[in-house]
Amino acid sequence: MWSFIVYIVIGALAGWIAGNISKGGGSGFWVNLIIGIIGGVLGGWIFSLFGLDSVGIIGNLITSVVGAVLLLWIISLFKR
Repeated sequence: MWSFIVYIVIGALAGWIAGNISKGGGSGFWVNLIIGIIGGVLGGWIFSLFGLDSVGIIGNLITSVVGAVLLLWIISLFKR
């Protein structure tokens, strides 16, 4: 149960950080959460292509933020 809550918190935090990096502000809790979770999956996949593995909460947060920033960048390409 606790690991699920930790993943929710990491996802929301990663989405918020990525929103601040990419566009200067977060997008609300639910959007940040979705961006962070999808970013975590995307970041994990990208890191695995380079043979990297995230370890611990900080590693998971970094992976999620990198993936979320990449996701927001991809979304911005289609919004233009």
